[in-house]
Amino acid sequence: MSDTASAPQGLRPAVPALIVGVFAAVALALGVTWGDKTIMGMGVVGLLFAGALYRAGGVSSFLKIFLGIFAVEYVVFGAALLLVKGGAWPEGLKDYGPPPSLPVTVGIFGLLVFAMSFVPVIRTIMRIADRYFDTQQIGVARIWPIGTVRMKESTLARLAVIFLVVVNQAQVAINVRLSFFNRDWFNAIQEKNEALFWSLLYTVFLFWAAIFIVSAIVEFVVKSGLTIRWRQYLTDRYTGEWLSDGTHYRMAFGGNEADNPDQRIAVDIDRFVDQTYGFSITLLATVSSLVSFSIILWTIASAFTIPGTDIVIPGLLFWVALVYAGVGTLITHWIGRSLVGLNFTQQRYEADFRFSLARLREYGEQVALLDGEKAEREIVMGRFGNVIGNFWQIVNLRKRLMAFTASYGQISPIIPYVIAAPFYFLGKVQLGTLTQTAGAFGRVEGALNFFVDYYVTLADYKSVIDRLTTFNDAIDRARKLGIEPPHIAISQGARDDVTVEGLSLGLPDGRTIVHVDRLDLRKGETALLTGPSGSGKSTLLRAISGIWPFGEGRIGVPHGASVMLLPQRPYLPLGTLRGAVTYPGVAGAYPDSAIREALAAARLPELVDRLDHEDAWSARLSGGEQQRLAIARALLAKPDWLFLDEATSALDEFTEAALYKMLAERLPGTTIVSIGHRSTLLGMHARHLEMQPRPDGTFAPGDLAVRATA
Repeated sequence: MSDTASAPQGLRPAVPALIVGVFAAVALALGVTWGDKTIMGMGVVGLLFAGALYRAGGVSSFLKIFLGIFAVEYVVFGAALLLVKGGAWPEGLKDYGPPPSLPVTVGIFGLLVFAMSFVPVIRTIMRIADRYFDTQQIGVARIWPIGTVRMKESTLARLAVIFLVVVNQAQVAINVRLSFFNRDWFNAIQEKNEALFWSLLYTVFLFWAAIFIVSAIVEFVVKSGLTIRWRQYLTDRYTGEWLSDGTHYRMAFGGNEADNPDQRIAVDIDRFVDQTYGFSITLLATVSSLVSFSIILWTIASAFTIPGTDIVIPGLLFWVALVYAGVGTLITHWIGRSLVGLNFTQQRYEADFRFSLARLREYGEQVALLDGEKAEREIVMGRFGNVIGNFWQIVNLRKRLMAFTASYGQISPIIPYVIAAPFYFLGKVQLGTLTQTAGAFGRVEGALNFFVDYYVTLADYKSVIDRLTTFNDAIDRARKLGIEPPHIAISQGARDDVTVEGLSLGLPDGRTIVHVDRLDLRKGETALLTGPSGSGKSTLLRAISGIWPFGEGRIGVPHGASVMLLPQRPYLPLGTLRGAVTYPGVAGAYPDSAIREALAAARLPELVDRLDHEDAWSARLSGGEQQRLAIARALLAKPDWLFLDEATSALDEFTEAALYKMLAERLPGTTIVSIGHRSTLLGMHARHLEMQPRPDGTFAPGDLAVRATA
């Protein structure tokens, strides 16, 4: 499965790079003219950011959304700062000017995103995410108050991400504003200023709290819409690639690297979407909080001294938070570094356990007939034992991890009070400043502790990525089977016959079992293929049908000819009987009258009036009934070539003969090739081929006799 995406939509990298670069150059020139180091720093960071934007052509489309947001914010916030520094900022808005460090911070964010795009694990994540953000499909969405809109699904996705990022940044800004409310409110309490206390509560807190609540609700609705559409697209794409051109069939030969594809599509995609969104937006909000509250913390603690000394360390509490979080991160990783592998294994064991239960339900009759309940219980509980064993390994590891993180979390809130309290007791800071200091320290330390707090979730996320990546790789390998040399070359020609030349067929382990120098299957004839078990009869028919990938040689088939192979045990999908009979035809492919006629001809008259009944038909019908239902499918499909791989083995000889006669009458233009062991089949076919042993241990089909059709 190729992960090569189409060219990302939107502005070419040179356009935003030029805009940011020109603005940064102007800012640098003004900074030099004014002698303002802040403006000069903004200009230098902007030029670096412009260079990153110019080289961002190969960056993930998902990450480009964030680069675009930061580019716009850099120019907007930078322009506002230039107005403030140049004295052109409106006097009435002087309290709402941007912090001097904000444009630089945004530019650094952009540089960090650009640098992250080269990290291998990030590139792996983005290859999966970009499938959605590069799609050219047209999507339909209802957007209030606009109404229903139609546009590219990728455009809808990008607009949703941009909106959600802006909302999250606005929420960080609200938290910063409430931090200052908290300071002023507690100062009012300390000063017993009742009027200010109630004024701040009604005019500041309630106003911003209401906006925050509304933004959280809107964010939830938009985020839910984005993630379900993202999951829907990825599920449809993965399912389509898994089921295309027999890929799912060939993947079964690849071992256990892509075990339980049902879980990877149903569970891992859901978790990938949810966690990718969560970590990207949460991480952005976390970094925004880190920068915003670091500025507050640095400013408040600019004159703090080391407790018990007169030594002043600028931004003391910031450095304490940085060192504290760094040590916590290192210890957390040291304790939990093996959690990724354990989570990966746990998901596989859980899926294996569910699969064994589902398979037991499917083969319930056979188990009951063989009195195999005890053996099945041992098998099921053995797989559940793997679940339990690995689970306890995770519990033991998380127990140690929890002991550290819980202790770490209990100590964290105390540290800022221990450092700042002496200044409060000496009267150097007010109660409001003390509480704001503690709150800002908590925000900074919490942001720095992102890795500590989310370690278990990150480990689980990494295992999800690994499972989807190995699933991708398995699909790629399965698609290459039978395509890369040596391979079986199947060509369509003008001849009406099937021709096989120089064909060698092997098994997944590399052993060759069939060799055919030359074989012609003539249109209109009926041929029976016999031979000992394991001689490659079914493998030969599957190669001619185009699904067997192991081998080399040439097979020529008539141009445009349809082929249908009926196995010994047909597949019956869940749902109505109509769906089971017409499979793989889509709904409405055949009229009910044709379906009833086919069932009656296949000697299933008792099912004619049950087309709309839903049931697990593979469990409801006997083996003989299932084989007759497959015959009814062939009557509806009318294939040019019909291969019967012991497709009547569950029938009595009289019914078998009657069905072969019926097929000859109703499908006169169909060439029938059968595999079987009964001697009675010889009289129903005009040609008899037998798989005969060769000196090298392989088998080859050879003509034994020509008989008149019964």
